[in-house]
Amino acid sequence: MSKAQAPFRYDIVGSFLRPEQLKQKRAAFAAGEISASELKAAEDESIRSLIEKEKELGLKAVTDGEFRRRYWHLDFLASLKGIEEVQAEQWSVKFKGKQPKAATIQIVDTIDFDPHTNPFLEHFHFLKEAAGDTLVKFTLPSPAMLHLICCVRATDYTPIPQYTDEATLYRDIASAYQKVIKALYDAGCRYLQFDDTSWGEFCDTEKRKIYKERGFDLDQIAEEYVKMINLALEAKPQDMKITMHICRGNFRSTWFSSGGYEPVAEILFGSCMVDGFFLEYDSERSGGFEPLRFIHDQQVVLGLITSKYPELEKEADIIARIQEAAKYVALDKLCLSPQCGFSSTEEGNLLTEEQQWAKIRLLRHIAEQVWQDA
Repeated sequence: MSKAQAPFRYDIVGSFLRPEQLKQKRAAFAAGEISASELKAAEDESIRSLIEKEKELGLKAVTDGEFRRRYWHLDFLASLKGIEEVQAEQWSVKFKGKQPKAATIQIVDTIDFDPHTNPFLEHFHFLKEAAGDTLVKFTLPSPAMLHLICCVRATDYTPIPQYTDEATLYRDIASAYQKVIKALYDAGCRYLQFDDTSWGEFCDTEKRKIYKERGFDLDQIAEEYVKMINLALEAKPQDMKITMHICRGNFRSTWFSSGGYEPVAEILFGSCMVDGFFLEYDSERSGGFEPLRFIHDQQVVLGLITSKYPELEKEADIIARIQEAAKYVALDKLCLSPQCGFSSTEEGNLLTEEQQWAKIRLLRHIAEQVWQDA
């Protein structure tokens, strides 16, 4: 029998490389050469083709590849009431190489989610319809990302009057996400993932030093983030699975954070009430498995297959690392995935679509060797 509930023995983070024809349509739309409806038709077609490929490769939950997004996070965060996307001179973090197109968000009014106007519900409806009887996995930025980008990374943040008490800000973010969870559940979502780079930054010794010099207590912020996420999760029905993916940056095969999970492991793994963690473990930058000793009841999806480079990992090496992780978390609670998506922004990582699918075939083959219920 196969593992019946998400996350699955071989799973995915969510984003996939955009097909070339879709990239061309997006460029044409940006240049004013085609209409929004023409772009949507191209997105719809590309997503339907992606779903068929995901099914063909045996994935038990399919995504839309985030094909309608420019960024994995800003598109959704800017769709919330009270949040505005603004131009920026440079990206809010510096990648080790090329930089994304600069943009950021600001808090301009009371934060809320309106299910009647938010486009992401329409995106989910289309994905669910296109997936048919196959389970859909929907991905969104974590609640922590809104606070991190606006209030921690930003060097010019000044709270608006209703948020001079930061506790109110945390509550409003959680309340908005409760509405997101309820609206998605009512639309049929049973597998939701929060993507989060805050914890990757909080693991980075150099970044911790810089934030401390700016007056931030990252340990206190980490506690507030877990409380905020847990408050949002109070809206989760029992038959809905919500996981968290932790990332250290993933633009054009580059990254921006390093460091093992130890600085955040006890508060995050020990207290955050998500159903599972997708953890980046594809390089030495992620440290060892020892921090997994703080895992309680969550499933742990080991991101041992890199999405950054085309070279295929050796199966024996990956199996050995799974066995090593099993010293800290029971094998039955472990799963396998790429360390991140293949295209966290519309530009995508530096590999081909066929190389991307080869990675998916590899992780499935390894999982079927390791777990009888894969």
